[in-house]
Amino acid sequence: MDSINLGNFQEEFRKLANPERAKFSAYYFKTGKGQYAEGDVFLGGISTPTVKNFIKKYKDLPLSEIAKMVTSKYHEERSVALGIVVTKYQKAKTDDEKTLLYNFYLGNTKYINNWDLVDVTADKIVGKYIEENPKEIKILDKFVISKSMWERRISVMSTFAFIKSGSFDKTLEIVEKLMGDKEALIHKATGWMLREIGKRDMNVEEKFLKKYYKQMPRTMLRYAIEKFPEDLRKSYLLGKI
Repeated sequence: MDSINLGNFQEEFRKLANPERAKFSAYYFKTGKGQYAEGDVFLGGISTPTVKNFIKKYKDLPLSEIAKMVTSKYHEERSVALGIVVTKYQKAKTDDEKTLLYNFYLGNTKYINNWDLVDVTADKIVGKYIEENPKEIKILDKFVISKSMWERRISVMSTFAFIKSGSFDKTLEIVEKLMGDKEALIHKATGWMLREIGKRDMNVEEKFLKKYYKQMPRTMLRYAIEKFPEDLRKSYLLGKI
């Protein structure tokens, strides 16, 4: 079996690069000048199942090696690094281990710099840690007003863990605070979380929407009501609730 180290990972992983697919990924993830992921670099052609296989194979890499991997210029390598951190967190047996991984995550948010990297990690690490350590809820209050769009997205996506546990108040608080955000990726995330609340308790979502739907960004509203019955959805879009 190949030795499990960072050098072997990079050699094995980068062999899969596809320059033509990388061009599409760069376009899809908006890496152009002035776009939200300006300067991000893709290997290209590496599927989600392949990323998951590498996470599984290299899950025992020490955190010191993950710290190098998460700073990689290649988006897909950062994805593997963060996936390994999630795996380590889910398998952690002690509070100290979880705290170490949680702090590692918070210390590397500058590299968690696209929506896919945020969305598959925030609730599984930050959200879960806060559930067990409620005093840490203050990090969401810090991130929700961050200049970094990705930290603001982490603030709302972390609450997905609370939603899954049937707790909606913090999500609604953060959604309200982000109502005036100028970034479409924040509107999409907040609308998505409202929709997730609605899946579990339609009354809670509708109560919030009736109060705010006329002032919330259109994208947020569309995401929030995506699964509503057609007539109800149209009523919200036409402002006739």
